[in-house]
Amino acid sequence: MGSMGVVIVWIIVSIIGLMVLLYVIPIGLWFQAQVTGVRISLLQLIVMRWRKVPPSVIVNAMIISKKAGLDLKRDDLEAHYLAGGHVQPVVNALVSASKANLGLEYNVATAIDLAGRDILEAVHMSVNPKIINTPPVAAVAKDGIQLIAKARVTVRASIENLVGGAGEETVLARVGEGIVSSIGSSISHKSVLENPDSISKVVLAKGLDAGTAYEILSIDIADVDVGKNIGAELQENQASADLKVAEAKAEERRAMAVAHEQEMKALAQEMRARVIEAEAEIPKAISQAFREGNLGIMDYYNMKNIMADTEMRESISKPPSTKS
Repeated sequence: MGSMGVVIVWIIVSIIGLMVLLYVIPIGLWFQAQVTGVRISLLQLIVMRWRKVPPSVIVNAMIISKKAGLDLKRDDLEAHYLAGGHVQPVVNALVSASKANLGLEYNVATAIDLAGRDILEAVHMSVNPKIINTPPVAAVAKDGIQLIAKARVTVRASIENLVGGAGEETVLARVGEGIVSSIGSSISHKSVLENPDSISKVVLAKGLDAGTAYEILSIDIADVDVGKNIGAELQENQASADLKVAEAKAEERRAMAVAHEQEMKALAQEMRARVIEAEAEIPKAISQAFREGNLGIMDYYNMKNIMADTEMRESISKPPSTKS
């Protein structure tokens, strides 16, 4: 039993050693490459592992490119992987572009991949254009009626502008701006409803795809709905604002009038107080005049007669309605 255990241990160790050897020296992957016509040595595969490059990724990419008639170098594929690129999508994109006669070069494809773009999707969009639906765009015609439009934008990827070109958000923003401008320049909302393709023609003629990663093939207005009467609402709001301003000014004038009236009443009360105060001094003055001999009894009676006569004349001269 002891010798049997030793044999089993040696078998297990041998199997583990063989697995480690096959991992370090990928003989199966090397044989697969040789069968498909890809010339690569075992030493190169071992060095790939030392550089932390998966040999299977590079070998499979070389096999696919070889079968598609592309001549891709191992060093270039390794360099792209070490730079943080995606080797398999780049190779698939190059194969698809080659079949579609797009003339996509390896350096351009790797640059697009490293820029963060999906190169395979871009190639597919170059062959099969993509439809982008815009969100509802609200605009107001010159007659004050709001229109809400939805558009379908058919775009094709522009391979040469994928690096540094603007994305879908920019295209949608420009199309929305063009729709607003086109509807805003329309004299009546009815003309837009009758001929919605006029919006497409105006917007398409603006060259909205300049500086973007896409080429706009067509802009189709999918739906146009009538919204609010913005002109009437603005007039109503303006009238309401004018009314509030007028009411505020009227209230200000009323407050000023009330203040002026209160001021005049206070002034009248002050004058009346002064008159009463002056009248209170008259008896004192008459008494002083009697004592000093400046006023006689007959002079006093004459003065009273004159005052009575004056009051009678004033009473006669008043209108009947004002007589007490």
